[in-house]
Amino acid sequence: MNFFIVALLCACCSLAAADQDERMPNKCEVCKFLTVELQEALEKTGRSKEVLEVGDVLDTGKRRRKIKYNTSETRLTEVLDDICERILQYNVHAERPGSLRYSKGSSQTMTTLKNLVNKGVKVDLGMPYELWDEPSAEVTDLKKQCEMMLERYEEVVEDWYFHHQDQRLDSFLCKEHVLQTSERECLEEAWKGDAGVKQEVSSEETEHKEGTTHDAGEL
Repeated sequence: MNFFIVALLCACCSLAAADQDERMPNKCEVCKFLTVELQEALEKTGRSKEVLEVGDVLDTGKRRRKIKYNTSETRLTEVLDDICERILQYNVHAERPGSLRYSKGSSQTMTTLKNLVNKGVKVDLGMPYELWDEPSAEVTDLKKQCEMMLERYEEVVEDWYFHHQDQRLDSFLCKEHVLQTSERECLEEAWKGDAGVKQEVSSEETEHKEGTTHDAGEL
């Protein structure tokens, strides 16, 4: 069996073989990605020029009050409504350290494995191929913790939105309200691109006998 494929499959399965408690998202990572998604959603909706009319029209003929959508409670409510659902767009990039392992898009390892499958190599990861892109246990847990954190700190988020947008959301929410000083390490982690030389699998490396299956669990 080709050494590269063996090493690749071993790296892929090492995540599943690792202790689950060590791989589950910690509080810092949950807060980090909650604020990333919230800030991104607010930036997109903040471009709206819409003006809302609020309040009831009374018999006295008093006019309804007009407010800008991008500073309204309506905007914040709409953004928060499905903010943690966005977490399910993330995948686990097992080749990256710390919080950087959570990112949108297919991981380098999974992309390579899919390329092998497309070239006729049979790869057994212990689940149907159709489920390879389903949210992992880690990402599902990240979403669940996001929902719990948002419920607990929703008033803090509202306070930031209405009174403290001059401050970074991750600093206001995570550093000032959610995390202890010793828990903030992941907030300083920033993606700088893949380290090392990327390896490509040549057509010769993927030539195997028909019917051969590479079982990740056996490596």
